[in-house]
Amino acid sequence: MFTGIVTDIGEVIAVAARANNLSRLRIACHYDRASIGDGASIACNGVCLTVVSAGVEDGRTWFSADAAAETLAVTTAGRWRHGTRLNLERALRIGDELGGHIVAGHVDGIAQLVAREDLTEMARLTFQAPPQLSRFIAPKGSVALDGVSLTVNEAKDDGFEVLIIPHTLEVTTFGALRPGDAVNLEVDLMARYAARLIERR
Repeated sequence: MFTGIVTDIGEVIAVAARANNLSRLRIACHYDRASIGDGASIACNGVCLTVVSAGVEDGRTWFSADAAAETLAVTTAGRWRHGTRLNLERALRIGDELGGHIVAGHVDGIAQLVAREDLTEMARLTFQAPPQLSRFIAPKGSVALDGVSLTVNEAKDDGFEVLIIPHTLEVTTFGALRPGDAVNLEVDLMARYAARLIERR
């Protein structure tokens, strides 16, 4: 479980194909190597991945994780290459501050950035969501995009808009997003359950 508050920007330093359609990813980060144990969960651009090994090379911590075929198909992980920058977040611990919203790290689909308006120190981003997910997105509701907890400003049809504040632009990969880029979308868990309850009436 995560909160959508990014704590580091990692970088993919190796991608290797493995048996059973797995992809082994090695990701460099700034976390303390001693704090990363095998089996730990780390959200990478919103995708919850399990650490299978970790180490230090050239003074920089790295960890490896496997992405299964479903993950590669449903998320942007299948497009990650050497040099891809990723928003990272460690798993929520009891007692941690819940600064964003409850994020499972289970990506629902891929959204595309269709417009970007750069304002004074901020940016207004407009995304296109998959039609089957847009019904879970509402004004003032929460979404996780590439692992970042954001509040929806406007939502119409399959499009929605978010405003990115200066701090978020600085500490995430959002500063480099351009129209046409794809991001991992996780809809609000509460919205999903509410829709399910309505469907069963």
